[in-house]
Amino acid sequence: MGSKESSEVVVTDIKMSFSSMVVFMVKWAIATIPAIIILTIAGSFTLAIIRIIFGSFHQSLRF
Repeated sequence: MGSKESSEVVVTDIKMSFSSMVVFMVKWAIATIPAIIILTIAGSFTLAIIRIIFGSFHQSLRF
């Protein structure tokens, strides 16, 4: 247990039935919905902050 040797693991095959894979992919797709919502909100806040910082500069360039 005191040894600090590392061992490499190479995965060559995953045995999974088709129905189990379909269920996994559906769960994966459903899990992306909250992630997209969170990323959209974070991106909106980031763009709002950028607009606040550079907004006055941009408005002075309008004709």
